[in-house]
Amino acid sequence: MKDMIAYCGLDCEKCDAYLATINNDQDLREKTAKLWAELNQAPILPEHINCEGCRVDGAKTVYCDSLCGIRQCALKKEVTTCGDCAELNHCKTIGALIANNPDLLENLKR
Repeated sequence: MKDMIAYCGLDCEKCDAYLATINNDQDLREKTAKLWAELNQAPILPEHINCEGCRVDGAKTVYCDSLCGIRQCALKKEVTTCGDCAELNHCKTIGALIANNPDLLENLKR
């Protein structure tokens, strides 16, 4: 499995925070911060949009680093991704995310 598949199955290489970081794209940081602030009704600023991937060493957004319950659970269980967790099919933590985006499950099964 690619290192750039997040614990939840999202593809970090398609994430705007990741793309803005690796390309040092300030315009994309600003656009992403504005969108995420609106979607989450939270004060998200362009300087918060720095991430090198959920499962690799390096910068992470505040949410991904310390607020994401899925990432915290996977780290605690010491699984590579949720795809390696025996509870995946019954997990309420990731279940809603997969229900809204079935591609995640395919990424996790690879």
